[in-house]
Amino acid sequence: MARNRVTLADVAREAGLSITAASMILNGRPETGLSKESHDRVFAAAEALNYRPNVAARGLRTDKTRTIGFISDEIATTRYAGGLIKGALEAAEEARHVILLLETGGDPRREAEAIGAVLDRQVDGIIFATMRSREFFVPELPTSTSVVMLNATNSHHPVSVLPDEFAGGRAAIELLLDHGHSAGIALIGQNDEVERDRFRSATVEARVAGIRGAMRERGLTFVAEESIPVWEPEHGYRAVHELFARRDDVRALLCLNDRLAFGAYQALAELGLCVPGDVSVVGFDNDEVASYLRPELSTIALPHEEMGRRAVKLLLEGASGEPVLVPMPVVSRSSVEPPRG
Repeated sequence: MARNRVTLADVAREAGLSITAASMILNGRPETGLSKESHDRVFAAAEALNYRPNVAARGLRTDKTRTIGFISDEIATTRYAGGLIKGALEAAEEARHVILLLETGGDPRREAEAIGAVLDRQVDGIIFATMRSREFFVPELPTSTSVVMLNATNSHHPVSVLPDEFAGGRAAIELLLDHGHSAGIALIGQNDEVERDRFRSATVEARVAGIRGAMRERGLTFVAEESIPVWEPEHGYRAVHELFARRDDVRALLCLNDRLAFGAYQALAELGLCVPGDVSVVGFDNDEVASYLRPELSTIALPHEEMGRRAVKLLLEGASGEPVLVPMPVVSRSSVEPPRG
């Protein structure tokens, strides 16, 4: 026989308080005017009775369901960006909210279905997240729906959380300079002259702008810039092989992501060059592969977990205005040392 659901009235009766008092305590009202002993009695009663709040009923009363919609393209199936979800879940739990997670694979039809699903469940707001930073199309939503873009931007929804790529680019140059590399640096992944008409996302542009700005301020130039449209290991491998066939003055490689650096490691090994003894290497993103390379790769990390946390907090605070830029930490490992000689 099914047991009747434990109600707030049951908890109040067990604690010897009014329903109103028990409700204020369980809902975390900051100023209840009640004693600590009353708070302890209510929480003890709720635990003893295995009380679960009726979220649907509370939503009807307060117009809040304590549920956040999280719609992503490929994040949940990609370990690389899973920190976005982890950080969001932690922040939601701290705020006593739950997250309804839907992944669309970037399919517009599935995106429309996901939006309908979260709106039908009267979520308190929606976070739209992408694995790689980009402009994300969002169809028209009810004006009452709060929206935060996570690792993404949208002209109609200006509240977004992004990595501070410009500062991250500067940090990469500073890391090399701190180890004595002021000459012989090659940029792997971008050449402005070759790629003048090629589309790059705003975040990639910010990363490169930070790199070039730091170099320009110090009067430095790259000895080579390798244009690579797709930042995958095989292309990094090929570019570095071709680079060292042309030049013998390269002492450091600044790779625009860790996957390019992975390919660069393989090419250097085949060429009989040691990292970092002969060539120092720095990457970006702190991809999982960075810690498995030998020596481990120094990199400028994408702060995914902090970005996920910040998105939830902004949504619940009802923030508006400019994008929030989250600092990219420098992860200093073993792939950089001062140049020989």
